[in-house]
Amino acid sequence: RCFYDQKILQKAFGEWKEWWTVCREGKLNLGAASHSRHLLQNTVFKAWRAYVCQQQGKRNKYYVAESHAKRQQLLRTWQHWLVYVNVQRTKHRMQSVALAFRERSCLSISWGVWRRRHYQNCRRHKMNILALQHWAQSLQFRAWLQWRELYLYRQNDKQKETRAVTHHQHCELKRCMEAWLRYLNLCRAKKHQNELAREHHQSRIIRQCFSDWRLSWEHRRRMHAHQKDIDDLAARIALRTVFARWKHYVVLCVEETRRCELAEKHYKHHLLV
Repeated sequence: RCFYDQKILQKAFGEWKEWWTVCREGKLNLGAASHSRHLLQNTVFKAWRAYVCQQQGKRNKYYVAESHAKRQQLLRTWQHWLVYVNVQRTKHRMQSVALAFRERSCLSISWGVWRRRHYQNCRRHKMNILALQHWAQSLQFRAWLQWRELYLYRQNDKQKETRAVTHHQHCELKRCMEAWLRYLNLCRAKKHQNELAREHHQSRIIRQCFSDWRLSWEHRRRMHAHQKDIDDLAARIALRTVFARWKHYVVLCVEETRRCELAEKHYKHHLLV
């Protein structure tokens, strides 16, 4: 009977041990499944974050390209407008030359008719200069002042020449034409200087815009690199936290297993007693 009781006790203990092993394997399977699900979620989050960063980079490149296209279009418009102004100035200059040639070829016309036509041409030229000043007042204000001083000086010369024309008409006419040619050369030289100044100003503005765009691009690139480093650090911290929790869980499982073994030994000892 004692032997029978011992066999019954051994069978019961064996069944209890199998049940405890199954429960332990189930707990380990649940822990492994939870750990695998956490790693999968972390991988999906990293992929989504990389996709969002790529889309943001594409949008930034598109905005930069659109801004550059607008600046290029504005620059082309400004260049066409400059070509148009140059053509108009050339036409006016050719018209002035043609009128001067006609005046030289028609010496039989009286001095009063030539004076009135010349005054009308000067007035028309002044109106054209005022119209151009409305477009570029900030750039040509100083040149316009110089031209006004030269014009007043020329008017004084013309008055002096008019007072002396009664005695020396042919000599004064030759002198007037020479002064007019000098004035035309001065206008051409001044126009060339204004064009050079405008081109220099445009090139300086373009270089400044390119420098600002480059500085902005460098700042965005550093910000993206800093954000990437922060994300990598957060990922490493999260992985370290997960590993610490898993290690703590393994330690708890080992302690629980040891307690169960101690309980089993204690129970066996109690049975033997």
